[in-house]
Amino acid sequence: MRCRFGRTRRGGFTLIELLVVIAIIGVLIALLLPAVQAAREAARRAQCTNNLKQLGIALHNYHDRNNAFPPGGIADETPTNLAGGNIWGGAQSVLAWRALILPEIEGGTLANAINFNIHASTSAAMYTAWVTVGSTWLCPSDPDNAQAGTGLRTANTLTGQWPNGAGAINPATGAAATVIPIANYAGSFGDNYCIGGLTAPGGPWETPINTVLPAGQPRIGWAGFWGTNFNEDLTVRGPGQLRGMFSYRIQGIGPVSMASITDGTSNTLLVGEVLPAQTADSDFWHHNGCTFGTTVPINWQTLEAPAVAFGTNNWKSRFSYASKGAKSKHPGGVNMLFGDGSVKFVKQTISMPIYCAIGSKAGGEVVSADAY
Repeated sequence: MRCRFGRTRRGGFTLIELLVVIAIIGVLIALLLPAVQAAREAARRAQCTNNLKQLGIALHNYHDRNNAFPPGGIADETPTNLAGGNIWGGAQSVLAWRALILPEIEGGTLANAINFNIHASTSAAMYTAWVTVGSTWLCPSDPDNAQAGTGLRTANTLTGQWPNGAGAINPATGAAATVIPIANYAGSFGDNYCIGGLTAPGGPWETPINTVLPAGQPRIGWAGFWGTNFNEDLTVRGPGQLRGMFSYRIQGIGPVSMASITDGTSNTLLVGEVLPAQTADSDFWHHNGCTFGTTVPINWQTLEAPAVAFGTNNWKSRFSYASKGAKSKHPGGVNMLFGDGSVKFVKQTISMPIYCAIGSKAGGEVVSADAY
């Protein structure tokens, strides 16, 4: 009898089958990755929205206690103007509104470590506060907002931050701090000139200074750069008026109250997002880093660092005044806190007249809810 021996076939994949499986997995990953990234960004944006809501509560609590919102910065840069009767005298602490609302946002311990009557650059006692930035002030979508999540960036470098003065004194070294605390949220000075007479005749989006417009044509930029009371060419104090909510100086500009928001709190910007990596002086504590304006388009990119000199008319430079605009890492726009405490996502495609209209608190513009 003849026996037949069958061959036993081994189980496994051929090379072609493996390549097909790998290709399918790659396609699935490519399809799923955007969805995962979108979900993560949605979570980060929700956290950013919550941060702004917390700031809104703190600002309104401050208003309830003081019958006004805090000033943008508690100093003017001309001590001789402060000597006669100003409540801050000649102290020049140059601290921003962020410091003033700390007790309202569970930051009472930090506030107690600050002497509001002296400049931070002369204070070693403030060092602990100087190097402390709460997570509420940092947008989780901004990967450049901190070193290892601390809210600190390198001091006095082309890509770092520049304080108003030297910065707090490190008691361990006796020298100024080598880091600058930052924040992703700044107060709006509205449609006052962001550039204007600082680099005359103004920025490319602004109405040139000292221009008389025909009736009905919207003006992009008003006297009083950064919410101060200077005239358009910065030669005289008085004609300028703060059109937004926070002036970065207090000389001649009183604090803003709810009663002064005649355009409606739901249509008036209070606080918006900024990117410290794109602004050379976006420090947390000082008044020069605490505000932004609406005459610069949302998400205008200022990434270049060509020189350590402010006032350059390279409007893509982080050392230019064009860096004082609202911007974020959220695709398509920024989160904004409004005067009524609501937080809305404002698209970067918003028209400049509408953007300036929601920047002013008493401009008399009529803005519909669906315009932005």
